[in-house]
Amino acid sequence: MANQDQNPQNGRQGTSYIYKQGTTPNTRVAVSQRVRILAPSYGNNSALWQIGLISSFSPSENKSVDPVRGIGFGDQIAEMVPGVTQPRTASVERSLMYLSNLWQATGYAGGVDGPVRSLKHHRWPFDVEHQLVFSNLADYDLTGTANQGFNGSSGGWDGGVKAVQYPQVTGPDGLTSGSHTVIITLYEACWWTDWSATFSADQAMIAESGSLTVTDVHDFSSIYGEFLQSGNDPTIGQLGSSRFGFGGTSSGSGF
Repeated sequence: MANQDQNPQNGRQGTSYIYKQGTTPNTRVAVSQRVRILAPSYGNNSALWQIGLISSFSPSENKSVDPVRGIGFGDQIAEMVPGVTQPRTASVERSLMYLSNLWQATGYAGGVDGPVRSLKHHRWPFDVEHQLVFSNLADYDLTGTANQGFNGSSGGWDGGVKAVQYPQVTGPDGLTSGSHTVIITLYEACWWTDWSATFSADQAMIAESGSLTVTDVHDFSSIYGEFLQSGNDPTIGQLGSSRFGFGGTSSGSGF
């Protein structure tokens, strides 16, 4: 049977009018209208597809940092030692559709496509891709060319930055098309940890909410390891902190 709300084509999970794409403002400040969230769509294993009807996506992460002190040295912190990073989590809210629900949008056989009705039926994890799409102003600053995104080099430090092509539309000079730069963050091997839906007499639209836990976070291109250049490293000429000067000496106040 045909399901236009769960029919992956042209980068999106659905092909009905619900998934019709509009315009977004051009600002230097990042806006939510330009954020794209992609996940596996049940019935198609060729790629990750843009999820529609998400009203909120809220990732978060935390780690403890423990102070080191010494007896006899007064009320003084000798050093702060970072602890173990807790798994990243994200909360998602999505409008429930008759032909597509939150679980189908992340690859599970739920709703009209299968029997999955509970978290206990989730046997396999899934990936989520977060794309922060640039505005025309930011694209022009980056590439020096209008309507052209920037492609980072595969395996390079900018490998998680790609150009995404947009379809042709009618413009003042005929059909025009272009690309935007996107910063891609891949959330790998995610598991749903809670799910809820509210059926209210005072609210007609039904929304589903869920929280997921992420196994790993990366830009899908970089090689992560001991000598990752992540900034603030005085041993390679970066500024860093005055307490962590190269060779154990202070690097100065910066004035």
